Amino acid sequence: MTLSAKELGYEKLNEAVRHAAGEIQINDCFGERFIGCGAADKTITINGTPGNAMGAYLNGATMIVKGNAQDAVGDTMNAGRIVIHGNAGDALGYAMRGGEIYVKGSAGYRAGIHMKEYMEKRPLIVIGGSTGSFLGEYLAGGLMIVLGLDTDQVPVGNFTGTGMHGGHIWIRSSVKPTNLPAQVCVEEADPQEILPYIENYAKLFGVSVETILAKPFYRLSPNAKNPYKRLYTVN
Repeated sequence: MTLSAKELGYEKLNEAVRHAAGEIQINDCFGERFIGCGAADKTITINGTPGNAMGAYLNGATMIVKGNAQDAVGDTMNAGRIVIHGNAGDALGYAMRGGEIYVKGSAGYRAGIHMKEYMEKRPLIVIGGSTGSFLGEYLAGGLMIVLGLDTDQVPVGNFTGTGMHGGHIWIRSSVKPTNLPAQVCVEEADPQEILPYIENYAKLFGVSVETILAKPFYRLSPNAKNPYKRLYTVN
């Protein structure tokens, strides 16, 4: 099915997407909101720039954006995959609890905040460029990878991992990340541990794995002594 966002407007567009099955292509997208919310068992390809909350509560669908995306992509998504062939706005993957998001370019502020995991549910965000401040704020679980392919500097902003009490953040950088909150421990780590996700990114966006592995990776983990841990866990 092929739909024109420009002709339908966001309400009729979303109604059509909800009732469609299989492969859906959306053309002429210029900020229409809520596309694919709660979708499962379908593939949605968007040509243009979807508006806020694309893929919110996603429950198994695949969403492919041939362009940039605005704020709150994958908000509280449960399962599925989102692939963005451009940049993403603020609050990418907010409160994600499953599934995976791959962004070719950069992301704004507060990517991955409040992400969480439970048993086999382990959400993943891979960002090819840089991010703004508050990356992984209050991270409770899941995996975030920032590749920094667009810079020679540390590719994350200020306050990375503030309140972090679970999960891991991997940062590719020739310079060790500094000025991190007390809740965060940082160490250089072997990217072979995350190689499958690096290979997925490379395949999706046509980047060589060798190029990605040419710089060191640093793994950020929650400090076992940090005071936030006692607020959210029993040990």
